[in-house]
Amino acid sequence: MPIHSFRPLTPSGRFTSLNMEKGLSKKRPQKALTESKHKTGGRNVYGRVTSRHRGGGHKQLYRIIDFKRSDVMDVPARVQAIEYDPNRSANLALIAYATGEKRYILAPEGLQVGTTIVASNKATTNDFLVGNNFPLSLIPPSTLVHAVELVPGRGAQIARGAGTSAELIAVENGQAQLKMPSGELRLVHPSCRATIGTIGNGDHNKQSLGKAGRRRWLGVRPTVRGVAMNPVDHPNGGGQGKSKGGGGRQHLVSPWGQLAKGYVTRRRSKLSNSMIIVHHNGRKPRGKK
Repeated sequence: MPIHSFRPLTPSGRFTSLNMEKGLSKKRPQKALTESKHKTGGRNVYGRVTSRHRGGGHKQLYRIIDFKRSDVMDVPARVQAIEYDPNRSANLALIAYATGEKRYILAPEGLQVGTTIVASNKATTNDFLVGNNFPLSLIPPSTLVHAVELVPGRGAQIARGAGTSAELIAVENGQAQLKMPSGELRLVHPSCRATIGTIGNGDHNKQSLGKAGRRRWLGVRPTVRGVAMNPVDHPNGGGQGKSKGGGGRQHLVSPWGQLAKGYVTRRRSKLSNSMIIVHHNGRKPRGKK
């Protein structure tokens, strides 16, 4: 199991369970495939905090990932290593094409070092193996896919997190029907590309960091509950303990008054709403039977 617990030799070690994936490369990332990463600390161009609880953390390099795989058609690529990526929950696979070019892709579950993968616009029955990339129109129904394009040629946007995948339900009437990781059913253009398999590192969300310091290493600062603040600092603050007049007995909101529970934030006028068949909560969009 990738989840590893420690002997309780220290107070923090008693509650620590880390995701220690086996087979990850211990070498430094490819220099040509990395670039510097600027940290904002949650601040916008005016220096104002727009995303709270961010700051500090270990220095990171951004890995340049090939989310399109459309400019290397029918060129076989060999997996050279599976690497850790500090910028996302999924691991990366370093692949080397027959032309000598190297790239990073998201590592699906079951992809081994030494495996040969390919991206193509034509396929036979035996080509639908983990890591291969095809348009949705060629992939058989009920296949689990990841790194799916939302718009043809834009690059993968759907199912990119660790342990996630989308299920191709059917391709009919010029549309591909996908079941998203959230359970939402939506339509996508059949020429959108997808990669076969499920994203690896599925135990990522089962780990317990064990101490506050490890959270700070990840760039997350302490979070104070609104009900523990004063009224001047938060709408849910105030009161002597858990009082009826304040202290969170009202509707829970953000510091700026937006409802925190049950409030729909998606715009009804969004153009892509017409592509949704069933929402993640099982409800159908307005106007659809």
